[in-house]
Amino acid sequence: MTLGFSDLGVEIKNCVATVEMRRPPDNHFDNVMIHQLAVTYEALDACDDCRAIVLCSQGKSFCAGADLKNHPDTAAAHEGGGAVKHLYREALRMFRTRKPVVAAVHGPAVGGGLGVAVSADFRVTCKEARFSANFSRLGLHPGFGLSHTLPRLIGAQKAAMLFLTGRRIAGDEAYAMGLADQLVAQSEVRAAAHALATEIAQSAPLAVMSIRDTLRRGLAEKVEAITERELFEQEWLRRTADFQEGVKAYSEKRLPDFKNR
Repeated sequence: MTLGFSDLGVEIKNCVATVEMRRPPDNHFDNVMIHQLAVTYEALDACDDCRAIVLCSQGKSFCAGADLKNHPDTAAAHEGGGAVKHLYREALRMFRTRKPVVAAVHGPAVGGGLGVAVSADFRVTCKEARFSANFSRLGLHPGFGLSHTLPRLIGAQKAAMLFLTGRRIAGDEAYAMGLADQLVAQSEVRAAAHALATEIAQSAPLAVMSIRDTLRRGLAEKVEAITERELFEQEWLRRTADFQEGVKAYSEKRLPDFKNR
């Protein structure tokens, strides 16, 4: 399948589509990237040759979140948060996909990148991977629907711990808390994700989509509602000095010095 996206590669083999993010080394996203993922998922929904999807990436990171350095519009507070609102609309399209998605998380999944990983049905990872909802360390509120999807996946208490500390956890800890479904050697992450997707693809496709629809019934609607709340909180937090300090400290790889203003 050719969609003409420079940032994504798509290949279908044995009823499994491989969707590869190609912005190495960190695969930071912006509105364009999330739009491309949404369009790709919708095209695969309409493709009878695809029964399951593997989402993977080039480089050292699975997805290190929004591109705060080169695409500040993704995180900027302008026009009432219009850029972020657009991104969340595109992300919502990803949650509406009908085909099961297995994320091959071989490296860091940080911030919104964690949101991308959690949007999938399953996650295959390794101990070298890192998972972080680092929004509080940036002076920001969680986004990408994580306020709903992360507690749904690992429970409210564990999600609160990750949100409020901004802690970065290794793949084996993520597996232990249920954030990941399989833990394998780093060199085997993509192959293991394909094996799981192939196993799904060997089941009756109409039954798989029917079961998945029941299990995820109402998820997209809840994500839509929670992103409205997330956007509201992010809009005023982006105007704070603490947010400016958080982004600066992140780019300088140092501990932020927050002033509560």
